[in-house]
Amino acid sequence: MHRSADLPYADPDADWSLPAWIYTDPEFLDVETARILRPSWQIVCHESDIAAPGDWRTLAYLGENVVVVRGADGAIRGFHNVCRHRAMRLVEGDSGCARKLVCPYHAWAYDLDGRLTGVPMRADYPALDMAATGLVPVEVDRWRGFVFVRLEDDGGPSVAQMMAPYDHEVAPYRFEEMRRIGDVRVRERAVNWKNVGDNYSDNLHIPVAHDGLTRLFGKSYAIEAAGYVDRMSGRLVDRPSNDPWERFYQAHLPRVDHLPEDNQRLWLYYKLWPNMAFDIYADQIDFMQWLPLSPTTCLLREMAFAMPDERREMTLVRYANWRINRTVNAEDTWLIERVQQGMASSSYQVGPIGASEVCLRSFAAKVRHRIPEARLHRPPPPGWSRNPASPLRRQGPMPVE
Repeated sequence: MHRSADLPYADPDADWSLPAWIYTDPEFLDVETARILRPSWQIVCHESDIAAPGDWRTLAYLGENVVVVRGADGAIRGFHNVCRHRAMRLVEGDSGCARKLVCPYHAWAYDLDGRLTGVPMRADYPALDMAATGLVPVEVDRWRGFVFVRLEDDGGPSVAQMMAPYDHEVAPYRFEEMRRIGDVRVRERAVNWKNVGDNYSDNLHIPVAHDGLTRLFGKSYAIEAAGYVDRMSGRLVDRPSNDPWERFYQAHLPRVDHLPEDNQRLWLYYKLWPNMAFDIYADQIDFMQWLPLSPTTCLLREMAFAMPDERREMTLVRYANWRINRTVNAEDTWLIERVQQGMASSSYQVGPIGASEVCLRSFAAKVRHRIPEARLHRPPPPGWSRNPASPLRRQGPMPVE
């Protein structure tokens, strides 16, 4: 089953994939960084990860390092992790707690709300305006207990606005009450970031490449696209799998009382524009984002969250879930690395997109709307992004739907 929501603009190239050159081209990465990635929301953590005043978490991406911190007033704020004096990084690592953010280079001190409050030898800086030299903020958004940041605001939707078509489906899972059940995992992959997302929303490869998911779901796998979110789903079948971990999961998944009956054996997947995804199970949720490192490499960042549950059977089922999805991830890695290699071949420019591939169509339409050069089957001459006479013009930010 597949369903597609109409976008607020037409895509004349809807029957074609994005061209191969934009999966390898450095200039295109620069443009999509400016027009797609810097204005997009990126998850940092759960609110419970920074529960107390002074708790902080960082996210490094696109050459920037961002810190989100809980203030003494309880507010969550985001800042560039850069001292205003000599550009030193203020905090190191993924997480910590501090009463003030103190630069390890020259001991300039910032309050948790970003104000510059301490400068050794202050009289030595005749140009210093303390009030104007606080930390540079980044925009923060919060949705159902999760904390997001974005580097630039181009008028695009909030996370809640993106998720609005499916918020009623997410509500019963009580994300706000969940807690992280493992460390943040990062894995580098030799693929363009878009290939990770394309594969995540690709419905046609499930019965071909994922025997385990096919055994678990039978023919129930379904996809749909709604504006800024792709939705995938599969329902666990009753027929016992011949794989021991899959069979264990089928047999021992315990009832979760706060979920509706229809969700007890349902697996849901949501991909948020442009590079984030939630995998939602009755036993836990997994979060993943794919951050570009270069035109042909990216970093996968993953976290798992769950409701507090001390039942032994739940602990074992969560482990079985991990074993099942470790196999799925290995299969997907094998696929996308070879797709990336194929993108570099002179024999391939674009491919047709089937009518059922609604998620791929939706993503491609949004990229082409932001960067019209993505309609070209072959790369334009170098310097195209700086040519004001280009016949293809940027069509502006996507509207809030």
